[in-house]
Order: sequence, then structure tokens, then C-alpha cells
Amino acid sequence: MLQTNFVDYTFENPLMNASGVHCMTDKELDELSASKAGAFVTKSTTINLREGNPSPRYYDVPLGSINSMGLPNLGLQYYLDYAIDRQDKFDAPIFFSIAGMSVAENIEMLEVIQASDFNGVTELNLSCPNVPGKPQVAYDFPLTEEILTKVFSFFTKPLGIKLPPYFDLAHFDEMAAILNKFPLTYVNSINSVGNGLYIDVEQESVVIKPKDGFGGIGGEYIKPTALANVRAFYTRLNPSIKIVGTGGIRNGQDAFEHLLCGATMLQIGTELHKEGPAIFDRIAAELEAIMEEKGYETIDEFRGKLKSITD
Repeated sequence: MLQTNFVDYTFENPLMNASGVHCMTDKELDELSASKAGAFVTKSTTINLREGNPSPRYYDVPLGSINSMGLPNLGLQYYLDYAIDRQDKFDAPIFFSIAGMSVAENIEMLEVIQASDFNGVTELNLSCPNVPGKPQVAYDFPLTEEILTKVFSFFTKPLGIKLPPYFDLAHFDEMAAILNKFPLTYVNSINSVGNGLYIDVEQESVVIKPKDGFGGIGGEYIKPTALANVRAFYTRLNPSIKIVGTGGIRNGQDAFEHLLCGATMLQIGTELHKEGPAIFDRIAAELEAIMEEKGYETIDEFRGKLKSITD
């Protein structure tokens, strides 16, 4: 019932972890592969190991989470060795996330992946730092087009990109026009909503240390923004570019809503962090129950078919 076709492969279900959650070590990745998740993605990696920002850098809040992790990871070679070693042992393709601290670092990592034996799907995080005084890469539209032009001049393996949230219809139009020029496999929307602030009133303090408490917001807070971005890109991108929906998925209804907006795969972050890999069993069961109640036998029967009010 939940089978999903993506990158020429039929996944058992559309559920995945969001990169950054339960995917730092080979142990955590193996736990994901043994879970009910249909697929999994590695920790967003830089070329070299990074310790990340000082703690506390992640904090669970009632409607989600706030974090400023600083890209802690074990380095490109660690995850690439893992993926190549395991890729023939898993039923589904492995998703491999990179998030360099510069454009040049991303290009260098993609060159390494291109030359390697990795045969899964690469995810390029364009919500990464830009030069000082400039916005995130994906908020700089000319730079985004320049990067993708360079990438596709040599990279021939399946590639998706992860985007930050956009908040203006004109920005959806402009970004979609750029993305439609390239043979992307998918767009992952959205990354966390940047630079939120959560306050502990009793302590009259912020709750995370980096950036004076400013951090990315995830969880229930961001679901309406995530759904809007999924829908906006689903209706603007070439049909060959699939959508991975990320943001605010806590239960089967949330998953159903993302699929209804047009997502093909679904990534779960905050709730996975709170609940652990058992969450995939629960959400898969809840999504199946919703589909049975509505009389749907496959996801394709309702994917992308969100109704507008026309009267």
C-alpha cells in the first residue's frame, strides 16, 4: 500500500530520516536501515571531521525544536566508506548528504563522489553558509544557478538538492525557473526555518549557546511553511524532478498532507530525535489507516491532488 517509486526503484514506503538526525555513526545508520523506514540519508558531511558548535546546541521545545549544531560530522571519507561498503547489502539505495562550508568544498566533495564506486543518491545541501555578508546559497539565485551549472558539467549520478524555506510566491517562481534548467533528481523542501529564538522564561535565558541563542526551528511549528514549499515546487517544477517533503511530520496525517501536496518521499527530523527509529513503524501504520479509511490503495491515487477552493 505504501510502496513508492523513486529514482527507478520501488521503496517499501516513502519514510526517511532527515539528514542530521540519528545518522552520525555507522551504528545509528545501521539502526535506520533495520527500521521500518523505506530509505535513509547519511549525516550531512564536510570534507573533514567537524566537532560542530558548543553545547547546548539542540533543545526540544513543546511544538518542535531549536538547534544550531554547526554541522558536526565524521568527515566525507567516513560516510563514503560506509555507503560503498553497505550499498550492496541494503535493499534500497542509500542517500548521501553533503553540506560543505563553501561552494568550492561542495564541488570538491562531488568530484570525489563522482569518481567513487558509490551508486546511491547524493543530496547537496544549498542551505549552507555563503561568503560573509551574503545570504545562504539558495537565497542567492544567480549563485545557485552558477553552482548547478558547474556541478552538472561533470556530475552524472543522481543528485537532489535541499533548500531552505521560501516565503514569497515570486521567489518560488524564480527558483523553480532556475531548477528546471537542470537534470535534478529531486528537491528536498524544507530545511529548518532559520534564526528563530526560544526563551526559557523561568531562567530569562535563551536555551542554546551558539549565536546568542538563535537557531533553526523544526517540528510542528514549521509544518504549514513546509507544506507550502512542497506544494509550490510540485506545481512549478518539471515532473521529472521529484519532491522530498520535510518539516513537521509527527504522525500519519502529517505524512498524508505532505503527499497530498505532491511529495514523493518524506523526511522526519525533530520527531525522530524525540522518539527514535520506532517512529517509522507508527507513522507507516497511521498513514495506512488513513488511506484505508479514504479508500486509497496506493499513494499515487492521491499524491499531488490537493484541491483548491474555486467557487
